[in-house]
Amino acid sequence: MLAFKPDLHQTMQRMEAFWQCAVLDRPVAQFTIEKPAAEQVPLPQIDHATTAERWLDVEYQAKLTDAQLSNRLFLADSLPVAFPNLGPEILAAFYGSPLYFGDYGTSWSEPILKDWSTADNLTLDWDNPYFHKLAELTDAMLELGRDKYIVGMPDWHPGGDLLAALRNPQDLAIDLIERPAQVKALLQRLQPDYYKVYDFWYAKLKNAGQAITSWLDLASYEKYYIPSNDFSALISPKMYREFFLAGIAEECRFLDRSIYHLDGPGALRHLDMILQIPELHAVQWVPGAGREGFSKWVQVYQKIQAAGKGIIVYCEVSDLELVMQTLSPRGLALHISGVPDLETGDNLLAGLERWTRNYKYPSLSGE
Repeated sequence: MLAFKPDLHQTMQRMEAFWQCAVLDRPVAQFTIEKPAAEQVPLPQIDHATTAERWLDVEYQAKLTDAQLSNRLFLADSLPVAFPNLGPEILAAFYGSPLYFGDYGTSWSEPILKDWSTADNLTLDWDNPYFHKLAELTDAMLELGRDKYIVGMPDWHPGGDLLAALRNPQDLAIDLIERPAQVKALLQRLQPDYYKVYDFWYAKLKNAGQAITSWLDLASYEKYYIPSNDFSALISPKMYREFFLAGIAEECRFLDRSIYHLDGPGALRHLDMILQIPELHAVQWVPGAGREGFSKWVQVYQKIQAAGKGIIVYCEVSDLELVMQTLSPRGLALHISGVPDLETGDNLLAGLERWTRNYKYPSLSGE
């Protein structure tokens, strides 16, 4: 039991049903509420000369996360997750790419594969200072959060996204045409490195008695992660199939529980082939800024469910009636915004339970 999540056992049972594209008493439902001001703990003061110094201050980042988690109630199936984060291109940094830190919670790397003649020189550096810093941050969060919350996996972007960070997305798009054999060879060579990095963190978290989670706070006691390819928004389905589909399928086989991060309308063209991966359990569809709204994407969610995959749906309280009219409770996880108080939360959970009890499942397989 965790102090910030005493009902973790029930939540993990619902999440395991989700991974099986099934349902127990109701779908996974996640929402949080801020604690009253009188109960909140102060955030640590910022006292850093540079943005990079703030990002890399392990004690500060661990205490900041601890305070932020302390100030919220993690209701229904929400998880209190401490996320050790140095940005989405940290894998590229492990190969030597310089890393730059911004003020608004993100970082970016500088491409280092300027010429394909140097591709063989790309080597994962286990002594890279960012590798050690990220491990140090994970350890600090594990110590400070002991028996209180879960510490997650960092944000890995292997495969096409790693290559795009090392090379530059625009140059990589041209390389798919001009240097296809070299691209495929490098993708194949770097893939095992990612598995080794994942296993290093997996062992660290499992040895600390943790469930496995990350920036997308579903969880499992098995190997769980979020395969993705944000670079795919720049290419055709034909190129996606030729260069990247096999790697995504291999990644899903490496994992025990997987949810594909499908980011933006440009990536939506690849959904049909992604749904054909047998080992993939679920899909997270993110329409992008300015395109939010459950009602706009009902058919996308229905297609994913019809393929036998789970879905995570980002919605408002006001969307729940339409959700229940158009989707199945099986393999459904809801991330609900706009829950103002405990009474509203209790009422919406009761509504989801009634819906699940009364839902008329088709008599034949498939929905």
